[in-house]
Order: sequence, then C-alpha cells, then structure tokens
Amino acid sequence: MLKKSVLTVSAVAVVGFSSVFFQTEANAESINNLKDKQSEIQDNREEIKADLSDAESEIADVLIELEELNKEISQVNHALTENQKKMDETEDSISSKQAEVDKLEKEIKQLEEAIEKRFDILKERAVSYQQSGGNVSYLEVIFGSKSFGDFINRVSAVNKISDSDVELMEKQEADKKKVEEKQNKVLNSLEELKDMKAELEGIQATIKEQKQENESKKDTLKSKKQDLEALKDELQVKDSNLATLESQVQESIAAAEQPVASSDGGELQTLSNKSSPSKAVVSTGGGGLSTVINAGYQYLDVPYVWGGKTPSGFDCSGFVSWAFAQGGYSIPSSTSALAGTGSKVSYSNIQPGDIVFFDTYKKNGHVGIYIGGGKFIGSQSTPGLSVETMTSGYWNEKFNGHVRRIR
Repeated sequence: MLKKSVLTVSAVAVVGFSSVFFQTEANAESINNLKDKQSEIQDNREEIKADLSDAESEIADVLIELEELNKEISQVNHALTENQKKMDETEDSISSKQAEVDKLEKEIKQLEEAIEKRFDILKERAVSYQQSGGNVSYLEVIFGSKSFGDFINRVSAVNKISDSDVELMEKQEADKKKVEEKQNKVLNSLEELKDMKAELEGIQATIKEQKQENESKKDTLKSKKQDLEALKDELQVKDSNLATLESQVQESIAAAEQPVASSDGGELQTLSNKSSPSKAVVSTGGGGLSTVINAGYQYLDVPYVWGGKTPSGFDCSGFVSWAFAQGGYSIPSSTSALAGTGSKVSYSNIQPGDIVFFDTYKKNGHVGIYIGGGKFIGSQSTPGLSVETMTSGYWNEKFNGHVRRIR
C-alpha cells in the first residue's frame, strides 16, 4: 500500500502564478519565510516521489499477478475443453450401450415367446398322444399294450417325444440365461458410464466456477491497475506543479537578495526594500472593521498564491489575516486556526466583517470576509482576489454555515 496520503499540497497551489510573484515586498523575515516555504515544498516533493515509487512498485506487482492469472485462466480453459470432450465421448458410449441393452431386451422377449410356443406344442403333443392311445393317461398308454412288444414300442415312443421336447426347452432356457447374463453385463457397464458422466458434470461445474472466480480476480486487478496508473499520473502532475512553484520561490529568493542601485544614485539597497509601483504601501492598523472590509478592493484580481500573505499574492487565509491586520487586528493566517478564532455566531445573525468558511477539499478548507448582501471577499484559486456571492452557485453549495466574529 502507498505509505503516505496524497497529497499535502493541492495542484491549485501554482494556479495563477505570474510576474506579480516577483514583485514581493520582502525583508529579511520574508526571505526566511520564502526559504521555509522552499523547504516545505522540497519535503512535499520527496513525499510525492516516495508515493510515486510505491505506486510503480504496486503496478509492477499487479502486472505479475495478471500474467500469472492469465496462465491459470488458460489452463482452466484447456481443462474445460478436455473435460467436455470426455463428457461427449461418455455420452456417445452411453447411447451405444443403451442401444445394445434395447437390442438384448428384444432378443430375450423373442426367446421367451419361442419357449412359450414350444410349451404349447408340447402340451398339444401330449394331448394328441393320449388321444391316439384311446384317450387314456400316459400310464394307461404304456400299460394298455396287448403284448410285450407293443409295451416296448409304446414306452419308446413316449420317451422319444418327451426327451426331444425337454431337450429343446432346456436349450432355449440356456439361450435365454446367456442373453440375460450379457444384458446384465451391459447394464452394469451402462451404470458405470452414467456415474462417470455425473462425475464429469460435477468436475465441469467446478472448473466453470474456478474460471468465473479467475475472471472476477482479473477484473479486480485491471481496475486496481487503472486506479494506480491514474494516481501515478496525478502524482506526476502535482510534482510538476510543485517543481514550478519551487523554481519560482528560488527565483524570488534570489531577486530579494540581489542588491540594486537606488533611483537617486545613492547607496545600494536590496529588492526587499523596493515597493511595487502598482501597489500602495499598506497601513499598519487602527482602522477598525471598516478598514478590514475595504482593504482588499484595490487589489481585486491579484492572483492566488499558495501561502501568500501580501498584496503581491494571497491564499485565502493569508488574505483574511492581512485584511484584519490593516484594521489593527492580529489573527492567525491558516484556515484551521481561523476556524477557532473569535466567537461563533449563527448565519442568521451574520454581519459585515464576519469570517465565513466553506467546505472545499476539506471541512473549513476555504475562508473569506463577509461584506453584506450575501457576498464575501476572498482569494480564490480562480480568479484570485474577488467578490463572490454566497446565495447561489458554487459557493452557496460549499458554504457550511460556520461564521466567526472578530471583535
């Protein structure tokens, strides 16, 4: 997992940078502030680079997992194909065995019919024999002979008829038994094939579940890869923005430390003592809330500068702190500290000069000064220092009702 949360510096930190940045009225203290800012930017860039390294490492791990998963999916697909082939072969064997069983059943039925016919013939012969012997029983036929020779002839005739019929019936019974044994063997084979088919169907279902699970894993890994690549792109953009900001801070430090000739030919002075020709030197206090409210109007459209606290460029909390300083109030210059400064009042009791907060990238992430009529003045990332409405549009949606009063 990425070791750090991304990111401590927003990309909007460099939006609106212009030549005004280099008109900063810097003294020794402001140069130190710039150097502190430079150090903070460098720390942030190190964090970003560490996160980039972690993201690239995770992307590499995901690619390895995807490659291994693709191999597993290929193996599962091959197993599905082979198992289906075996199922088809088993189904063919079952059909063949079933046809063989049907054929044997017909053969057994025919033998049973033949045996039944032979039995009917045997009965008819016995009746006929009894009738030819004077309508007497078998014993009467034998013992009704008139001479010893007649007796022998009668016994032989009866035995010949009985033996031939019995032999025929025994042969048919043996054939029937043989066919039944063959049928039982085929039936056993058929049951084995059916069991095999059921087992193969179970295996096929298991393989399909495994395939579905693998496809789901693949989708998850692809989504993770896309998220990581998007994060990587975002980190690279923010690092580029910070690099630009760092370069501009370095140039500002160099410009502030470089000595320049005075306009009246006197001794050299540093750029830190040279005021911008387009900006008036600000008052240092005493004006009260009226001064606070009106302090920013002459600097409207000054671009947003991350960490900016002067008319050369403001961020949101830097402007609020600066404006109150013009009225003689000393308050913090960070949104988190301002959120607890002064006293909290309800929006229904709001007055010009109160501080208003908005939930942007975080709770109370943006701050401005209420000027009345549902409007506030503040330094926005776009278009810079401006007057905005709170009763409709973007800022109406972001306003969280948090109002502080400085008295």
